[in-house]
Amino acid sequence: MILEGKLSIKAPIQKLWDTLLEPETLHACIPGAEKIKRLDEKTYDCVIKQKVGPISVRFKFKAILTEVKSPNHIEMMGEGEDIGKAGRITQRTSIDLKETGGGEVEISYRCNASIVGKLAMFGDRIMRAKAKKVEAEFTEALKEKLQSVT
Repeated sequence: MILEGKLSIKAPIQKLWDTLLEPETLHACIPGAEKIKRLDEKTYDCVIKQKVGPISVRFKFKAILTEVKSPNHIEMMGEGEDIGKAGRITQRTSIDLKETGGGEVEISYRCNASIVGKLAMFGDRIMRAKAKKVEAEFTEALKEKLQSVT
């Protein structure tokens, strides 16, 4: 499942970059985030809770920054499973920051996520609808958080 989008923020690119990498930013913006802890410069330990139909899941996973080119490009891979064994998730995400003039920075993202297990039984349509809802909530929260850093 591919999720992608763009948003523009009026702020210094370095300040946005630094804010994006903070666990507190991610925790405040990711719907259902229960724990996001930085283990080292490139590794985050995460627990995210979501509900899809009648199934509630708590994904425990590690996210690892696989490519970092400050202040313009991040690539991340994550893998983990539901604590109750209802499913497994893998994801690969890339985020690009580009100055567009007038003090604005365009942030574009692309996430390729795969979910298997009981959650996959809901079918593509339901999973995509849930993912789009979570993506919209995340993007709005991130935009609000980043606008406050200026």
